[in-house]
Amino acid sequence: MNDIPLSMLFGILAFMLILSGFLTGSETSLMSINRYRLRNLVKLNHKGATKVQGLLQKSERLLSFILLANGFLKNLSAALATVIVIKLFSHDEVFIAVAMGLLTLLMVVFTELAPKSYGATKPEWLAFFAAWIYTPLLTLFYPITLFINGFVRLLLRIVRVDVKKSPNESLNQEELKSIIAEAENLMPERYQKMLTGILDFESASVEDIMTPRKEIVGIDLEDSIEEIIEQIRTSPHTQLAVYKTNIDRIVGFLHLRKILLLIGRDDFDKQTIINLLSKPTFIPDNTPVHAQLLRFKSEKNSIGMVVDEYGDVQGLVTLDDLIQEIVGELIDDEMAPRKQSDGSYMIDAAITLRELNRIMQWSLPTEGPKTLNGLIVEFMETIPESGTSFRLLGHPLEIIKTDEHAVKLVKFLAE
Repeated sequence: MNDIPLSMLFGILAFMLILSGFLTGSETSLMSINRYRLRNLVKLNHKGATKVQGLLQKSERLLSFILLANGFLKNLSAALATVIVIKLFSHDEVFIAVAMGLLTLLMVVFTELAPKSYGATKPEWLAFFAAWIYTPLLTLFYPITLFINGFVRLLLRIVRVDVKKSPNESLNQEELKSIIAEAENLMPERYQKMLTGILDFESASVEDIMTPRKEIVGIDLEDSIEEIIEQIRTSPHTQLAVYKTNIDRIVGFLHLRKILLLIGRDDFDKQTIINLLSKPTFIPDNTPVHAQLLRFKSEKNSIGMVVDEYGDVQGLVTLDDLIQEIVGELIDDEMAPRKQSDGSYMIDAAITLRELNRIMQWSLPTEGPKTLNGLIVEFMETIPESGTSFRLLGHPLEIIKTDEHAVKLVKFLAE
């Protein structure tokens, strides 16, 4: 070693530092590469992506090789650096100490910090390049990595760690929602809401999206024929429930398109309405939304009454309600949260919790009450008076308007 010129020693040291930096950077890039984009590139027959995927499928062997090679290079570099320093400053211990400190700093910068930062910043380019190098090397050094991995598994088995039980890489529903939320720069907000609605589709029941009983608009056959005609002419709906006295005694559903042309006839009466009614469909309140969508499709139906376990009508659900669960609730301007100049939000308390969560990106519970009013009343165990302020599950709010039966308007305060 003493006979080797300093210039050659410096050249060998620089080469080993570059090689060590490459190993460190490539390890970071391979471990941080976007797995979903990688799978897409593999489907497009990208050769580099295909090789990277093959390496990641045997990540244990890959990491063993990189760590073994990198450890060998760093130890050899440290020994070589010591030789160079001693040859340069053999007569001055202070210079030796300072030089060793500087070389250590350079090794950390060029073999750890800089390569890892580069590998994390541009993982694809480095990973694809490294894959062509690692693929044959893993085959060449297979016996060594096999022995090391076997020894490591033995050590882990002693402490009762089973490496064969790999963690589940599939994403759950909440993790998928987080990915969609983070993709705000890649898609319009309306598409984000649509995808979130699809994810919520499996967990929602018809009770979550139905029109509540008290809001059902229908025709009472006990009313006069004049009142019924006026209601048909002014109704914004295409179908109306027809009942006698109360909604529990429903007779059927009337499609207004079928009857509008008959209203002007002299013989138009309640029996004409009854003759045009379609048979009512009753839906258990715990029916999953996706199951009801399939049922509507198979029965060629688009409306039904939601009933509880006792057979009492709880609400009404339509095909439009199910579709809106995917594309987003088509709430009117009065129902939509309105942002104020101070950063607070004025919200109609009749809004459903599912829609409020979707708009505000909150996680209010939807297992119990279905509306904001219901959640507030359950939380307070009474109908709070106007002006009452409190924190609802972490969200500060003020009751703006109430009546004898419900909370009407709420102001969520800015934090």
